[in-house]
Parts: sequence; C-alpha cells; structure tokens
Amino acid sequence: MLLLPFTPSSAGIARRHLVSDLVAAGIFETAISDAAIVVSELFSNALRHAKPLPGALIRVCWQLEDGTIRVSVQDGGGTTEPELGRLSQSTTNGRGLRIVDRLSRHWGTDHNDEGTTVWAEIPAAPKPRRGSAQAHRGPGGVPQALSAAAIPGVSGGRAS
Repeated sequence: MLLLPFTPSSAGIARRHLVSDLVAAGIFETAISDAAIVVSELFSNALRHAKPLPGALIRVCWQLEDGTIRVSVQDGGGTTEPELGRLSQSTTNGRGLRIVDRLSRHWGTDHNDEGTTVWAEIPAAPKPRRGSAQAHRGPGGVPQALSAAAIPGVSGGRAS
C-alpha cells in the first residue's frame, strides 16, 4: 500500500513500485505491463474526477493472489460515478476505463467514509521456467501484448 501526494507525478512512483514488486514475484512481463497500464488509468481518473483523501493524498494498493493481480486506487470521492460511458467519433476522452475493462477480468468501485476506491483484477501468470512450454507467447516465442489498436475506441497514442 502506498499513500502518495495527490499529484500527477505520483502516478510514476506508484507504477515503479508495482512493477518492482511484480518482477520480484516472477510475474510474466505482459501481466506486469497490463497492471501498470491499469494503475496509470485508475490514478489518472482519480486526479481528473475526484478530490484527494485527507492530507491531499491518494492510496494505491495491489496484491497478488490466486493468479490475479488486484490493484486499487482510493481517492476522496467525486461528483460522478466511474463508468464506461458512450463514445463517439468526436469524443476526445473517456477511454481510460475501457482500457481497464479490456485488460482486467473484473473492475468496480467501493465507497466508504473516506471516499471511493476503484479496483481491477488483472490475470497474472508467472514466468515460464527455462525449458518449459512457451506459455503466453505467440509465433516465434514473441510475447502477446495488447496494443491500443486492439481496444475499441482507441486508436494508438496515449489514451486517457
């Protein structure tokens, strides 16, 4: 669990800690990348749509259990409820939760007296041992990764 300042620069700190922990746990690179993207999106949404926790903070948590990385971001709550919403060709934002939805098994929100927690569960796979089958790899042993082009409503570049 990290309590960080409610500022954009804290997103990178959260990502680095998450990635470091998942690498140390031996999680496959694609799952680590997916978890880092999800944390970034949840963090960005909190900054954009919510107020901070007391002390101008934001809480970021993750845990690894039963083949799942559960990540969560807690803020002080906002005036709107996180939702996928509708996209149109002229929409310039609102794709972040679609990315979270695509990369995670499940995601949702919880509310308490402190604020709102948005969480997501990302499939995690440990790295295959040397000499074992090339699990989670495509032709030629190349890891399969999700590109922005594979997400409906996202066309390359950085989505938010």
